[in-house]
Amino acid sequence: MKKTLVLLVFVAALFSCKNDSKSEVENSETKIEIEANGKTAKQNDGLTLLKGEFVYYADAAVLQTHREVYGVVINEKMHELNNQVKQYKQEDTDMVPVEIRAEIINKPENEEGWPHRVIIKEILSVEKPDPNKNDVVKLGSK
Repeated sequence: MKKTLVLLVFVAALFSCKNDSKSEVENSETKIEIEANGKTAKQNDGLTLLKGEFVYYADAAVLQTHREVYGVVINEKMHELNNQVKQYKQEDTDMVPVEIRAEIINKPENEEGWPHRVIIKEILSVEKPDPNKNDVVKLGSK
């Protein structure tokens, strides 16, 4: 008898679930719409979230993540990011931790540089570099 009752409850629970193409997940502040494929609108826009260290020096911009180094396309958003980064730099060649959303593209075959480039579309955060991190190599003579 108990097995039959458990089986009936399980079947009732299974058939009472909705199968919507869109659902809403409530966050403490905002509602996030989830599409039928389980992704949010931001996840469907083709942009990639990148966290790494950014430097712009002598007309070259680079973003170094924990996996790869990207050349950054120099445009208005890159200059906006560089202006935000300047407050944390002690020297022009200092790299500053950033979080951006960007489009990743391959570099043209006839150009030198990193194999992939990023076009910055959205700046999420700029952080102060860790002063205890000691990975700077300086060349020079005393």
